[in-house]
Amino acid sequence: MADVEEFVESAGLYFERLGLSRTAGRVMGCLLAETGEAADAPGLCERLGVAKSSMSVALQQLERGGLVERYRPPRVRRDRYRLTDDVFGRAFRAKMAEFAAFAALAEQGLSAVGDHPAARARLEHMRDMYAFMAREFPRLLDRWDEERSTGPETRTER
Repeated sequence: MADVEEFVESAGLYFERLGLSRTAGRVMGCLLAETGEAADAPGLCERLGVAKSSMSVALQQLERGGLVERYRPPRVRRDRYRLTDDVFGRAFRAKMAEFAAFAALAEQGLSAVGDHPAARARLEHMRDMYAFMAREFPRLLDRWDEERSTGPETRTER
């Protein structure tokens, strides 16, 4: 169990670096390592040792981000939380919107710096890299979806 607790803490730190709260990251770690596939908020509070209000904020953040979903099984009194289907593919697709924002920021910078060669070179590099990512990431994710749907026997042949 100590290994799972370490994993949950590592997940908290990792997802915090990606912009989630540490509690939300720890919830992700719990749900990733959950053997029952889902958990309720009071159970998560107890497991992580956090206040109900902190858990509520973390779960709302994860739901808004499309990383977890809330559901209620039949004849059960509490909502439960589980990772959404293809949670990481969905997260990557959501992050792709940021590529356009970075490209727009680079364009703003290019307008601001005028003809300064060093600054223009950096900003053009930034713009071109994010334009490349915006073009190529959807293809990469489509290939990932295709690979996932073909099954493990086909993957080893590639």
